[in-house]
Amino acid sequence: MSAHLDSSTSTSGLTEAEAKEFHGLFVSGFIGFTVIAIVAHILVWNWRPWFPGVNGYSALDTVHTALSQLV
Repeated sequence: MSAHLDSSTSTSGLTEAEAKEFHGLFVSGFIGFTVIAIVAHILVWNWRPWFPGVNGYSALDTVHTALSQLV
């Protein structure tokens, strides 16, 4: 069984219009994922910094000390 490709389709089997539509959806999805990942990283950084201070994470045991470090 051999497949015959039209001149209007590519090796992926999509027409040019379908490929452009897929590309647009892929790019917008990638940008959305990247924005969500950046926001998540910022929120985690605010919750618990990746590089602790001199006393380590023990300085962040209470809400009061955590809030005082943010100011």
